[in-house]
Amino acid sequence: MTATTLPRTQKYVIVSPVRDEEQHIELTIRSVLEQTVKPSEWIIVDDGSRDGTHSIVKSYSDRYPWIRALRRSDRGQRVPGTGVMEAFYRGYHALRDDWDFLVKLDGDVGLPADYFEQCLERMRQDPKLGMCGGVMFSMKGGVLAPERHPLVHVRGPIKLYRRACWDAIGGLIKSPGWDTVDEIQANRHGWKTRSFQELQVIHHRPTGAAQGAWRDSVKNGRADYVSGYHPVFMAAKCLRRVFLRPFAIMGVGQACGYLTGYLNRMPRVPDPALIHYLRSQQIRRLLHLNNIWR
Repeated sequence: MTATTLPRTQKYVIVSPVRDEEQHIELTIRSVLEQTVKPSEWIIVDDGSRDGTHSIVKSYSDRYPWIRALRRSDRGQRVPGTGVMEAFYRGYHALRDDWDFLVKLDGDVGLPADYFEQCLERMRQDPKLGMCGGVMFSMKGGVLAPERHPLVHVRGPIKLYRRACWDAIGGLIKSPGWDTVDEIQANRHGWKTRSFQELQVIHHRPTGAAQGAWRDSVKNGRADYVSGYHPVFMAAKCLRRVFLRPFAIMGVGQACGYLTGYLNRMPRVPDPALIHYLRSQQIRRLLHLNNIWR
């Protein structure tokens, strides 16, 4: 397929919440401009950047009418989960075009030229595929290496949603754990979620680099609490991560984030059925029974 846009029945749009991405945003924009199948609309929301991010985005939106630059005021700091979702929804509610597929794309990734063409082809082949994406690679010791995760999980920076799946899950929660809750909700409603190893995406800023390993681990633990993770499953997860590099930091940090969620009585996903489903799947995983991860 070499067309620059999809037929009316296969339109896709992109919403990109970005903050302080001066070093990477132009690489992301260029990779979208080079796509064999381009979006009908792309909204890039500058979430209060203190560098030249907005100026770079604006220079491209002035040249390409399907790219729009929006800007939010600086709230003073990054707010993992909540902040990015507020910026995302600022762009989402500003969409003018109707769409069949929605992409949440970060401003620090590089895509192969046929990335969206390949994603949409996989959606066409499997009507029950509700979310998909590629596998992210980053530099480790001078070598490009995959950021490993279960293939049932689609990474938050590169998620593509089918409209019917998006409507079924009711959109995204505005809190840490949004990129877990959406998939569990989709699986519960009978949708498949999948990352495809052959679709390789370059992550110019590796996961957690903006915050550091400790803060990133605490954030992830807090997201697990918000999502409703079973305490036994969480304990097993943290124990396993104690032995991963950087040693102890990941496991202890995630345990700290999860426990402070309890102590601070952070609000959890207001959906008991979702939490029950997630916990039942986690127990099945611990018992090596069939589950959504295998």
